[in-house]
Amino acid sequence: MVIPLTKIKAILLYFSNHTKYLGKIKLMKLFYFLDFMHVKEYGLPVTFDTYYHLEKGPIPSFIMNLVDEASEDGKETLSDIIRFQRPKNTKRMIKALPVRKFKEKDAQIFLGSELDTLKKVCERFYNAKADHIKEASHKEAPWKETRMSQIIPYSLAGKDPDSKFTEQEIELSVKISS
Repeated sequence: MVIPLTKIKAILLYFSNHTKYLGKIKLMKLFYFLDFMHVKEYGLPVTFDTYYHLEKGPIPSFIMNLVDEASEDGKETLSDIIRFQRPKNTKRMIKALPVRKFKEKDAQIFLGSELDTLKKVCERFYNAKADHIKEASHKEAPWKETRMSQIIPYSLAGKDPDSKFTEQEIELSVKISS
């Protein structure tokens, strides 16, 4: 499935307006929790990106490449919604900062369930730093059930006790929608 850039941009804008300490690691984990919390509650992800099991946790591949290009090369793909800043004279994280406020027209891109999940993710991890959200992702079944460099199937969310759907139901739902 092709991930609409307008939706990715709106999610980035929402995250950057509704969380603190937003660096690239935290940003990637917020996407993970958005997709996998939505899967557990509604049977489908929001972005349909492909997640990989990497050292610092689950990473959405398309989104990570998009953010990497924008933060390292200064590409203009995301410049209308987010900018990246590295504090001077330090090797600290690259901070993601919103260029503008999240508006009603941005909210209209989402289904009600997607917007609700965005809000829940931001409330849960508002003050979290990268290490905290990374550790939270490592407690999830999709992380525990995969190994380094493997694709993390959405269906593994069905193994978590808070999922309303089984692995088989999620797998079928994602397959039909892709």
